[in-house]
Amino acid sequence: MLGLIIACEVGFWVFLGLGLLARYGLRLKRVSAVLLLCVPLIDVVLLVAAVIDMRSGAVATWQHGLAAAYLGYSVVFGHRTVRWVDEHVAHRFAGGPAPWKPPSGGSARTRYEWGFWLKIVLAYGISCVLLLGAIVMVGDSSRTEALADFMLAALRIPVIAALWPITYTLWPKKEVTTG
Repeated sequence: MLGLIIACEVGFWVFLGLGLLARYGLRLKRVSAVLLLCVPLIDVVLLVAAVIDMRSGAVATWQHGLAAAYLGYSVVFGHRTVRWVDEHVAHRFAGGPAPWKPPSGGSARTRYEWGFWLKIVLAYGISCVLLLGAIVMVGDSSRTEALADFMLAALRIPVIAALWPITYTLWPKKEVTTG
């Protein structure tokens, strides 16, 4: 399972890179669109493989939990990641506008940090729904104990990530003004 997760992550970046190369390097917009549409299909491959693995009698490991975490991240942050890379490549190689940057400080930065944290919570929630679905699908707690353990361990991520918006709330960074 770990090999498949790594292959899916590599596949994500390969299809993203090829899609942007086709768009900006070769000026092949349709080819670019097809390649970029393959990016979310990689998630479907991983999900189907995990379901087949669990249904065929596999005992869940932390790797199945990692697959769910990868899918949760990809659902919430995948489009944002593609857009971020696209904006930077367009700016650097195609004369596009400067990429968007988060607010530098003030209440706008605090709102941004809380919004980002909520996305982390959503990714964690999606991962937990997938893991709970696997636990219910298998119906044998002796085979799915690692999934429940993974959910509890992964809870550290949104808890630790909450430190950023909390610090911006308690000690807001001053807004940088240009002029």
